[in-house]
Amino acid sequence: MSDHRIAPVPVPGAAPVAAHQPPYYAVVFASLRTEGDGGYGETAERMGELVKEIPGFLGEDSARVPGGLGITVAYFRDLAGIEAWRAHAEHRAAKAYGREHWYERYSLHIARVEHSHGFERAHG
Repeated sequence: MSDHRIAPVPVPGAAPVAAHQPPYYAVVFASLRTEGDGGYGETAERMGELVKEIPGFLGEDSARVPGGLGITVAYFRDLAGIEAWRAHAEHRAAKAYGREHWYERYSLHIARVEHSHGFERAHG
């Protein structure tokens, strides 16, 4: 059993996605990776660029801890945007490759966001 209490790896310049006007949708992808990279980093970067082209995409938050557990939450204005991303040919190919090579297991949850707010500390 992995220890999920390990501190996350810091990402310079990372910030959470700003709150949006509800309702909208959150796609939560939790995964446990296999050992090694095997091109994962490059593919993840490419997917991050492609999803920005999907109408209704609002942003994503992502974190990974040592040991392989990762969580990515992608936000979409509507279910049509989620479906467009699910059906995107290059994304479908990456998912198939990921099941074959990069993931021990994963789960996907889609939730409707009913409330959203944020906070940012004033500097200066």
